[in-house]
Amino acid sequence: MGLFTSNPLPEPVGDSAPPVDEHPANIASTLDHLRQSADSRITHPRRFRAQQLRGLEKMLDEHLQDFLEALEEDLGKGPTEAKFSEVDVVRAEIDYAQRHLAEWMDSDGVKVPLALQPAMAKIEPRPLGVVLIIGPWNYPLQLMLAPLVAAIASGNAAVLKPSEIAPATSGALAKFLPLYLDRRVYAVIEGGVDTATTLLAERWDHIFFTGGEKVAKVVAAAAAKHLTPITLELGGKSPAVVDNHLPSTAKRLAYAKFMNVGQTCVAPDYVLSIGDSTALIDRLGQAITSFYGKDPLTHQDLGRIISRRHFDRLLAMFEQGEVVHGGQYDEQSLRIAPTIMRNVDLEGTLMQEEIFGPILPVVEVQNFEEALEFIAARPTPLAAYLMSESPRLQSIFSDRVRAGAIVHNAPLAQMVVPSLPFGGVGASGMGSYHGKHGFDRLSQMRAELSKTTVVDTLSAIYPPYSWAKRKIIDRLL
Repeated sequence: MGLFTSNPLPEPVGDSAPPVDEHPANIASTLDHLRQSADSRITHPRRFRAQQLRGLEKMLDEHLQDFLEALEEDLGKGPTEAKFSEVDVVRAEIDYAQRHLAEWMDSDGVKVPLALQPAMAKIEPRPLGVVLIIGPWNYPLQLMLAPLVAAIASGNAAVLKPSEIAPATSGALAKFLPLYLDRRVYAVIEGGVDTATTLLAERWDHIFFTGGEKVAKVVAAAAAKHLTPITLELGGKSPAVVDNHLPSTAKRLAYAKFMNVGQTCVAPDYVLSIGDSTALIDRLGQAITSFYGKDPLTHQDLGRIISRRHFDRLLAMFEQGEVVHGGQYDEQSLRIAPTIMRNVDLEGTLMQEEIFGPILPVVEVQNFEEALEFIAARPTPLAAYLMSESPRLQSIFSDRVRAGAIVHNAPLAQMVVPSLPFGGVGASGMGSYHGKHGFDRLSQMRAELSKTTVVDTLSAIYPPYSWAKRKIIDRLL
């Protein structure tokens, strides 16, 4: 590390960086430009990485209002929710990386077997090269910039492909990010499916994708052609098992479910109520009213569904059970009120596909064991929640349930702990990031060994192998 930080940093290219647009030739030119810069090791020094992290932080500070307005335009997010769920989460990642960057970049010495001594061995974190980050529309700022923090901290160049379904946020990123980060190694490329297809046809050193399972398979297939490592952050139907019907339980579930109008990959997708669910449903309804009022469709803190297609998809789910709270909607504003359903069709899309909207089905199960079997019979979710004060049930839940994260009594809280890994397993994704986990994911943990040739201590294991040498080798290795 010290070898690099003593070198002077070249001046940024600034406006001489090549233009970026959807044309395949320009995409190839941009990637070639970034790869040349990455190969020159511009990104390797700790001082450079720290400068870029500060630049990203400065961009969020100086253009906070621009990003909040973009998020309101794309998703109808109120400024308070948009700030803490999109901007503040990224700021926390930046702050955590700044405080720990030096220790993350340090090499880790390891012991050398007696047969090789005297020698030194270590594990050295090294940048991978050029990373492609493809972001989703539901958190179009946070889920673009949080992986970028990991890419910067680990010393990689990066291309960001924001979601075209959130065009205002995509445009804001394309406009402001090049003003604060070094354009030799970081670029934003906007566009739709054709642009994404062109990007995926190129060779990358890592592809980081957040989105749905269908597109993830396309990303994985494209990456396989170049043997490119990938991180897939997907979703799935995250269950919440409720053994505790307290008012605080209902409030925590309602908050986690209906933030961003349910368009959150780790939101509780359905509730498994142990025993009669009547009290829980009543308290969920009370919590919704306390959050969003008696007319939630006009409440400033309730956002909207991203598109008419998703709006229609969600309305169709109302036919698959009994609506016991909510159910109102506005076709003009694409708003759907937080809705609770019961007696739902377990074979319908409501319970077979990720809802990704403000509908919460409540399913009654007779006991805790039935809840565990219900979860085990379905694809692995990104998170699984247990609302119970029982240490025994918490222990069993942690042991028996397979999920990207296990959380007791605080849905979504895992997302604001930067030292916890965020990622899926099985159908909910592969690889994890946040904090050092992101640094490690986008680094090569390179093995290094050094041994002197002045004294040839390896002569004891050279052939021919006499009886005496075999005894020595058996003792040393």
